[in-house]
Amino acid sequence: MLIRPATPADAAAIQAIYAPIVAETAISFEEITPTVAEMAARIESISASHVYLTAEADGRVLGYAYASQHRPRAAYRTSAEVTVYVDPAAQGRGVGRALYRALLPAAAAKGYHAAFAAITLPNAPSIALHESVGFAYLGVFKQVGRKFGEWRDVGWWQRPLSDEG
Repeated sequence: MLIRPATPADAAAIQAIYAPIVAETAISFEEITPTVAEMAARIESISASHVYLTAEADGRVLGYAYASQHRPRAAYRTSAEVTVYVDPAAQGRGVGRALYRALLPAAAAKGYHAAFAAITLPNAPSIALHESVGFAYLGVFKQVGRKFGEWRDVGWWQRPLSDEG
């Protein structure tokens, strides 16, 4: 498996992984699936200041992860929100862990101090993944989103990226 920076050329494969998550689950709070062009623009935008990676094998994208802006206020500039998505056919093969093991040090190298992960609950596999790479549970925003006619809770996890503190 090769972990490498994502490029706009990966947008179709990334969109194919993400589209069913938007359309069929509450994991993402997006309600309209982004187009391939929108995904390409996101890859370029996030990569300009943060980190966007893909995992591939045999020329096929198995998953992707990125660190992006956590919040817009200036004091949050060294915090990043992280996300990982893995193609269902590649789940359970360590793709998510491999992506995070590359993403987190890359974000630290860019000067980010803390990573935050928001997980729509319930989602035991995502919680297990995040905790396996050092994220600690912070708390829950109850009924913070509404998708498919139901209120959704979001749990937050945090992981330091530097020893500064």
